[in-house]
Formats: sequence, C-alpha cells, structure tokens
Amino acid sequence: MKKSRFETEQIIAILQEHAAGTPPAELLRRHGISRQTSYAWKKRYGDLQVSEARRLKTLEEENRRLKRLVADQALNLQILKDVLGKEG
Repeated sequence: MKKSRFETEQIIAILQEHAAGTPPAELLRRHGISRQTSYAWKKRYGDLQVSEARRLKTLEEENRRLKRLVADQALNLQILKDVLGKEG
C-alpha cells in the first residue's frame, strides 16, 4: 500500500476542520488533496479522535506481528510434518 504523505493525526485534524465548517473546496486546495482522497479519509477515519487513531495504529501493528508469528508457526509445523513423514 502506498505510504501517505499525511500522518494519521494530520488527517484527523483536516477532517475536524471540515466538521467545524470549513468549506470542502478550501480544504482540498489548502492541503493539496483530491476529492476522492477526502472521501476515503472520511470513510476510514470518520469520527475518530487522535487518541483513538493512535490506538488503532498500535492494534493494526500488533495484528500484523501476530499474523506473521502464526504464519511462521504454521510453516514450522508443516516442515516438521514433512520431515517426520519422510522418516517413517
């Protein structure tokens, strides 16, 4: 996935500006983002606060790490099964 040039906190701040009443066209022009980007941000970060976004980022990273761990364990188990199967 392409790395965003905006941090999560910046995205939430931009969305909060919009919620405070700043016209969308002004936000898009000032921050140099497209209308599609703003829609995607609203869909993903909608009503999040900065602290919630940080927690979400932490949980996503932990989830990635755990998935990698499970994949490694499954691979090790498969290798052991293959080795034991060939010996017998």
